[in-house]
Amino acid sequence: MSSYKSDFLNILTERGFIHQCSDFEGLDLKLSTGSQTGYIGFDATADSLHAGSLVQIMMLYWFQKTGHKPITLMGGGTTKIGDPSGKDESRKMLNDATIAGNIKGITWILSVFLKFGYGRNDAKLLNNSDWLENLNYIDFLREYGPHFTINRMMTFDSVKNRLEREQPLTFLEFNYMILQAYDFLELYRRYGVVLQMGGSDQWGNIINGVELSRRKDGAQIFGLTTPLLTTSSGGKMGKTAEGTVWLDEKKLPSYDYYQFWRNTEDADVGRFLKLFTTLPLDEIARLEQLQGQEINEAKKVLAFEATRMCRGEHAAVQAQNTAVEVFEKGSVGADLPFVTIEIDRLKRGASVVDLLVETGLSTSKGEARRLIQGGGARVNDVPVGAVEQTVSISDLSREGIIKISSGKKNHALVKIPA
Repeated sequence: MSSYKSDFLNILTERGFIHQCSDFEGLDLKLSTGSQTGYIGFDATADSLHAGSLVQIMMLYWFQKTGHKPITLMGGGTTKIGDPSGKDESRKMLNDATIAGNIKGITWILSVFLKFGYGRNDAKLLNNSDWLENLNYIDFLREYGPHFTINRMMTFDSVKNRLEREQPLTFLEFNYMILQAYDFLELYRRYGVVLQMGGSDQWGNIINGVELSRRKDGAQIFGLTTPLLTTSSGGKMGKTAEGTVWLDEKKLPSYDYYQFWRNTEDADVGRFLKLFTTLPLDEIARLEQLQGQEINEAKKVLAFEATRMCRGEHAAVQAQNTAVEVFEKGSVGADLPFVTIEIDRLKRGASVVDLLVETGLSTSKGEARRLIQGGGARVNDVPVGAVEQTVSISDLSREGIIKISSGKKNHALVKIPA
């Protein structure tokens, strides 16, 4: 058991969220004196967040649940610069309309996990373009430039890693860390923000903000980071062989989202239950003790709870029921992704290769052919014997459905018009 005065730090420590803090004792004291305001920044590089962002989102969730006020800062300004952290090349330049659309999508996702409003600890949405867009470049450099040295900035991992790999780091990107530090100062001045949270790759940027605010305003503010999260096999969180695990249902069906968690590696189940669900720790400890085939029960709990938090109770129940139908009863789940094709196409014989691509089970015809050649493609649970194989009317079930599978865990349906 941790022994902090503040509930927030106790919960984060017990659940495995914490990697670094600029001043544990000072932050603990500050948080134990009453409601405080903290933030995490999200650059608008896509119209949804993915599972790799969930650790930060859950930090904000627990921050609010323990009586504090979370701020979600949209990087309307910094998105135009591009954060070099963890990147080997410059980000693609986005126009204002794309950034605005991305912010709208990200805001919707965040509202699923956080309560926004005007109450004392209701979450608040801000956009750093409100202060960054109007900066006078010369005045800004004279005012804040002297507080940053090139020598120190060259020691940050985001800079060192790019240079060590002999990848160019533009002057545009080099400015990003200064702007993020300035964000923290502006938020302290405007809203009394005392804490910035983020992933460990943001540590240098966060500390820049802590030091800048101390030098300019004598502020006592803090930085807190989470560990870099990977799977036990070294995979990147939020990415699979099939692609990005998006939080938005329009970009990834709830059944696929559920299956992502259901397929968690055995060694990660307990850790992920602590990070990505709100289950009590004693219940998680019980689930962690399960061994052998019983570990699948813990994975089902993880999948249901993680899906419930992101997609809601109804979606979680539907996904769970579909998984039971597909994997335990051997039937066809109604919630599986599907494509509709004309009956005439089936009469002529529809290529399995084409259907694997159309249903999203393969990203290309070449990948579909390799899947078939490797014995991984199935039609109605029967292995596909040849690359040239087609499906026809005779393959339709009584419900007018053909089940297409990639491996044992990825399935889709082919339907004919009603």
